[in-house]
Amino acid sequence: MKIIVIGGGPAGIMAAIRASQLNQDVTLLEKNSSLGKKLLLSGKGRCNLTNNCGLDLFLKRFSQNGQFLRDAFKKFFNQDLIDFFESRGLKLKVERQLRVFPVTDQSINILEVLIKELAKNKVNIIFKTQVRDLALSDNKIKGVKVNQGDLIPAEKVILALGGASYATTGSTGDGFEIAKRLGHSVIHLRPGLIPLETDRRYPVILEGLALKNIKLNFYSVNKKITSEIGEMVFTDFGISGPLVLTLSGKIADWLQDKKPVYVEIDLKPALTKEQLNARFLREFKLNPKKSIKNALKSFLPQRLINVFIEITKIAPDKKTSQVTAKEREAIVSLLKAFRLNILRTRPLNDAMVTRGGISLKEINPRTMESRLIKGLYFAGEIMDIDADTGGFNLQAAFSTGYLAGESASTL
Repeated sequence: MKIIVIGGGPAGIMAAIRASQLNQDVTLLEKNSSLGKKLLLSGKGRCNLTNNCGLDLFLKRFSQNGQFLRDAFKKFFNQDLIDFFESRGLKLKVERQLRVFPVTDQSINILEVLIKELAKNKVNIIFKTQVRDLALSDNKIKGVKVNQGDLIPAEKVILALGGASYATTGSTGDGFEIAKRLGHSVIHLRPGLIPLETDRRYPVILEGLALKNIKLNFYSVNKKITSEIGEMVFTDFGISGPLVLTLSGKIADWLQDKKPVYVEIDLKPALTKEQLNARFLREFKLNPKKSIKNALKSFLPQRLINVFIEITKIAPDKKTSQVTAKEREAIVSLLKAFRLNILRTRPLNDAMVTRGGISLKEINPRTMESRLIKGLYFAGEIMDIDADTGGFNLQAAFSTGYLAGESASTL
C-alpha cells in the first residue's frame, strides 16, 4: 500500500516508521531541508521526550480534550517510547517531576535514532517539498499535490504538519488550511506554553533574573489560579519560565474576556506572613545597626532588593533598629505578593505549542482517521490537543503518529 506522511516532526516521523515496520511503501514529505527542526529545540535543546507518570495522571496534564488520547496511549505510551530509544542504543534518564531526557542531554541524539530507523525501514524521504493540496476521488484519498501541482499518488495520507507556532521550524499552519479545504473544522488557534507580557517597569530592571522555589497566584474578576512551587524568570517584556508557561493557556483564555488580569509572586511560599515577620524581628534585633538594604540580602537577590526599596520607599541606608512596624509589614507583604499586571501573551508564533486545531469530533480516536475523508489520518499538534510542559506534548505526538501509521497500514 502506498502511504504518504506529510510533515517531518516527531508525529510524522513516528507515523512513517510504524507504517514502514508493517511493510508498507511509505514516503515522507518535508518542506524543510532536514527533519525534526522543532524537535531539536525541545527541552531547551535537551529534548524532554516524555513523562514517566501513570496514564490517568498523564491525561490530567492535558487541556479538556485529553481523554481523546486514551486509545493512542494504550497503543503506544511512555514506557513503549522509552523502550523504543533504549533498545536502539540511546539511554534515557528520569529527572525531577518524572521528566524523561536522553542521558546525553542532546536532542540531536533523539533525532539521530529516528533518522536511522527511517533508513533501516527504507522510508522514502523527499525534502524541500511544499504540499499544496490533497487529491480526492469519491471522498477518498488519491494522492498529494505538491510544489507546482505535481501529483504523487497514494492510497493513504497522514497529515502531521504541526501547529502554527515557531514558524521558522516550518510550523506555519499549512495543515489547517489543507484540512479546511477538505471540509474539516479548525478550532480557534491560540498560543499555549507562552511567556506573558506585563507592565514593563520592573521586568526591564529584573531581566534575566530567575527565581526558584516561588509560587504564582493569578487573579482576574472572581477567578484565581495558584501554581505549584517552582521556577520563573523575568524577561524584558514580562515573565516566563516553567510556572508561567504551564498556566499560560488559562491566562490566555482569561485575557480574551478583556478583564484585568494580574499575578502576585509569592517569594516565600513556605512561610506565612507571621513567620516572616518573626524572622525579620529576629534579624533586626541581632543586627540593629545593619542597613535595611544589607539586611534584605538574606531574603532576596540584589536586584530585587533595589526594587523592594523603591516600592516601599524605605531609605536604603536606614538602620534595622529604626524600621517601623508599618515598613516591616510592607516588606513582608511584598515578599508574599509582588504584583505585576498581565497585559497579553506573546504572539502565537512564540508559543511552544498551538492550542486549537482540527476538531476532534471529526477524528476517530481509535485510528486517527478522518471521519470525513476515507484514507486521511491526523497526528500530532495539528489536532486540537495541548498539554503542560514536562514531556506530555511530545508523547502525544509520538503516540498519535504511531497509531496513525499502524491504522493506515492495517485498515
